Amino acid sequence: MSNPPIAFLKGHGTENDFVIVPDPDNRIDLPPSLVAKLCDRRAGIGGDGLLHVVRSAAHPEARAAAETAEWFMDYRNADGSIAEMCGNGVRVFARYLRHAGLVGEGDLAVATRGGVKRVHVAKADAGGDITVSMGRALLPEGDVAVSVGAREWPARNVNMGNPHAVAFVDDLDHAGDLFTAPSFSPASAYPEGVNVEFVVDRGPRHVAMRVHERGSGETRSCGTGACAVAVAAARRDGADPAVTGEPVTYIVDLPGGRLTITERPDGAVEMTGPAVIVAEGTVDPHWIAPAP
Repeated sequence: MSNPPIAFLKGHGTENDFVIVPDPDNRIDLPPSLVAKLCDRRAGIGGDGLLHVVRSAAHPEARAAAETAEWFMDYRNADGSIAEMCGNGVRVFARYLRHAGLVGEGDLAVATRGGVKRVHVAKADAGGDITVSMGRALLPEGDVAVSVGAREWPARNVNMGNPHAVAFVDDLDHAGDLFTAPSFSPASAYPEGVNVEFVVDRGPRHVAMRVHERGSGETRSCGTGACAVAVAAARRDGADPAVTGEPVTYIVDLPGGRLTITERPDGAVEMTGPAVIVAEGTVDPHWIAPAP
């Protein structure tokens, strides 16, 4: 029996790009090998990751959230591994739901492995940006460090539903090519690997960053990474909203664009930025499983 064709779309958020596979009833088998094949930039569609669009009620990992969030973002890294969350991915996921007419403008909830995320889709005439309430940042105790070649920096351990190590550096070029994962210590801090952000200052509450995403390498943008960077910068700058009682906003420049991150006194972190659908089509079933 031949494999049926798989419908897909391609989208990006500040050039963090994704293959989108709509599958409301969770009927498509997406083993890691197929995800990696689809995300391959030379032999496949190409992407930093894959957004598997499933109704929460149809997915065993999201059924408990079905009454709160109709849709589940089953996110996969480019190498096929499963990830808890992707901030840019949530915005692109919401853009797809709007594009497909499955939701309207305004507020919606999206289930992820990192919890239910609240999303606001702005009207097109207001710029069309999408705001995601990313939840609270966790700041695990203990010193961590990251290194590239002979250089080593202290890093802030920040968890945004997935793990991050944020290092403030003098020059973004010091991060190297980021094709391979930077080293970190101690190993016990990140038993399942970590996303590493390298950050420089551009002005008051304005930073720029590069990131190595575990399972994907350097990407043009990372939404959870930008949130982790803003939280780390606020602590470094003495602007912790829980202490000051005032929200703090940072502009975060990434290779693929700009995100605005706001942390509120109750700990809620909000991310605002663009999300675009650029193409759609079907995958040749013979390519999915070529004849022996």
